[in-house]
Amino acid sequence: MEAGIVSYGAYVPRYRITPTEIGKVWGVDGAAMGQGLNVHRKSVPAPDEDTITISTEALRTALIRGAIDPQEIGALYVGSESHPYAVKPTATVVAQAVGATPNLTAADFEFACKAGTAAIQTCLGLVESRMVRYGVAIGSDTSQGAPGDALEYSASAGGAAFVIGRERVICSLRKTLSYTTDTPDFWRREGERYPSHGGRFTGEPAYFRHVTECGNRLMEEVGSTPRDYAHVVFHQPNGKFPQRVGKQMGFTEEQMRHGLVTPYIGNTYSGAALIGLANVLDYAKPRERILMVGYGSGAGSDAFDLETTDEIARFDRGYGRPVQDYLDHGIELPYAVYAKFRGKIHMGGE
Repeated sequence: MEAGIVSYGAYVPRYRITPTEIGKVWGVDGAAMGQGLNVHRKSVPAPDEDTITISTEALRTALIRGAIDPQEIGALYVGSESHPYAVKPTATVVAQAVGATPNLTAADFEFACKAGTAAIQTCLGLVESRMVRYGVAIGSDTSQGAPGDALEYSASAGGAAFVIGRERVICSLRKTLSYTTDTPDFWRREGERYPSHGGRFTGEPAYFRHVTECGNRLMEEVGSTPRDYAHVVFHQPNGKFPQRVGKQMGFTEEQMRHGLVTPYIGNTYSGAALIGLANVLDYAKPRERILMVGYGSGAGSDAFDLETTDEIARFDRGYGRPVQDYLDHGIELPYAVYAKFRGKIHMGGE
């Protein structure tokens, strides 16, 4: 493939809450819960932050880093399961905010946590066919879990934006394929405030089956083995699942190190694998291969075989905050303020 990543950016809200703080309210050993999930703390969006603002911040960083004229963007897609409006696209607001309108196509993507990787595949097709010069794929979420539910300990907020093009490619997209079934492990009907999930069913046969099948099939098609990759990135609903699936597939902790971000910011849903990839690119050297396997409940996986180019050594990674800075820093909140920020307190008559 000629097309690849020409720039990228990420954004994570500054506020954090720990599993210990959440557990205090519900009479649960939050520290043990966090240890079991391998989530030390999670990000919390401020009252004035949503999927639109997170997407915009991530994309602005990408455009400045890549010195890209927003008027040359021909397609912009935002993948999320927490779009602010039920009827009104997130993508048009983001496009207007960065100055990319009006000569482009834009849409919102939904496929649980793999909406962002699906957007990358779509941009790849448009760029490869030369229908557009640049395509933008964003994965962003401000996910929520019901009060006291296991999801509350990990569901967080953040996102990443990737600009796909054919010029000055810093990371080539060598191959992509998908694996999809109707596996209802996680869902939310229209009007419901919080999602429901199938408990242990979300691991087997949902996450582990799809990620391993998709990743192994991709490696089989390109003739690679785990030893061929310097880095691997998996979707990470928590910090435990990607470590387990990586070991099952034959990857080492060193290969997974930079791609694993959930223990420090929680599960950013559509942004999880993409923020992990952004962190890998922050560290990657030229000619390093990367395997990324996304996952979305419902269910499906998208796998990518990537390789950094010599161009990444000249790329302006110094602009904007590196992902590691988001992982290392944050302002911790008490549960009461967190509940206020997330709209978990409802007055009578609401």
